Amino acid sequence: MPDWIAVVILGIIEGITEFLPVSSTGHLQLAERWLKPQSELFDIVVQCGAVLAVLVVFQKRLAGMARAWNSPATRDYVVKLFVAFALTVVGVLAAEKLGVKVRKEDVAENAWAVRVALATLVGGILFLVVEAWLRNKSGRNEISWAAAIAVGVAQIIAAVYSGSSRSGTTILFALMLGIARPAATEFSFLLGVPTLLAAGGYKLIKAWKHGELAGENWGLVLLATGVAAVMAFIAVKWLLRYIQSHTFVAFGWYRIALGAVILLLLL
Repeated sequence: MPDWIAVVILGIIEGITEFLPVSSTGHLQLAERWLKPQSELFDIVVQCGAVLAVLVVFQKRLAGMARAWNSPATRDYVVKLFVAFALTVVGVLAAEKLGVKVRKEDVAENAWAVRVALATLVGGILFLVVEAWLRNKSGRNEISWAAAIAVGVAQIIAAVYSGSSRSGTTILFALMLGIARPAATEFSFLLGVPTLLAAGGYKLIKAWKHGELAGENWGLVLLATGVAAVMAFIAVKWLLRYIQSHTFVAFGWYRIALGAVILLLLL
């Protein structure tokens, strides 16, 4: 298969799964077993394409927040986003310093796949458990300070343990603290913008310092990034409509099936 077709497929997969709570890493792990394996740098840069989609989808929301900056409610929301982001940055840098964060390149391929599969599987079970607990309960639309801090912690967990899904983990933590599905999803998505951009920028700087940039085919990386942006736009728009009248149970079962499939393939 030509390399450009392989990266287009990976871009489609990344774009669809990055903001759905199903583990984009799990899907890429599965896809790359048949396609050409890519570096962690490729995966992170392509994620940035999905960020562009969120900015477009939420452009009216962001513009409204800019116009209403003097509103206490708006400032409170933005400060909570900033605190959750700052907590994530400090936590992830500390995890790297302590050697807690495991990179794709640091472990054997099968060991990495097992980590991803287990995280995907466990995340699916947690979605079923949390949704069963939330049955007939109505959540709050206001993001509490406890929820904002918990979401920041969730992002650290997702960064340290690949396969847990950044969007899935953050939404789960918010739901457990009584936040309504639409509000939890919006906060997770908006927080993902600075988080994923910072991760991409940080990885690019590290790769530049270590002379790794020359090892990437940047034409293919940009192609995958563009495809991911288009597909993420479609996926985000669909999910925002879906959660207005549905729970995350279907995603829980899907994650369980995906994790089981990856483990079976490893056997």
